[in-house]
Amino acid sequence: MSAEPIRVVTLAVVRDGRLLTVRKRGTERFMLPGGKPDTGEADVATLAREVAEELRCAVATSTLLGEFSAMAANEPGRRVLARVYRGELDGEIELAAEIEALHWLVLGAPSPVPLAPLLAEHVLPVLTDDDLRGV
Repeated sequence: MSAEPIRVVTLAVVRDGRLLTVRKRGTERFMLPGGKPDTGEADVATLAREVAEELRCAVATSTLLGEFSAMAANEPGRRVLARVYRGELDGEIELAAEIEALHWLVLGAPSPVPLAPLLAEHVLPVLTDDDLRGV
């Protein structure tokens, strides 16, 4: 019997054709900011809490991009099930909590940093041409 997937809610922030990615302390792969919802917590509340904890700013807008599943980046043998939102932040980004680094990934170009499977296999392919052009 396989373990239940790790459920997360994440935010894809695109500015000028670049996607905001973060890397947790002690890990190698970059992923979208966000995290696990508390019991009964709505997606928007999870995003607000996680973004405030990790980046010390607020979620200005969020629209569901999709729900995707892939191998977990930091828990071998586990899958992650993510509800991914496309949105924007309000305030200056300041790394906090377990976030050690951020990278603005240029869309449409090879990544110079290792990416989480969910991001590489599912999120990047569904971002639109407008995202690539920075529209």
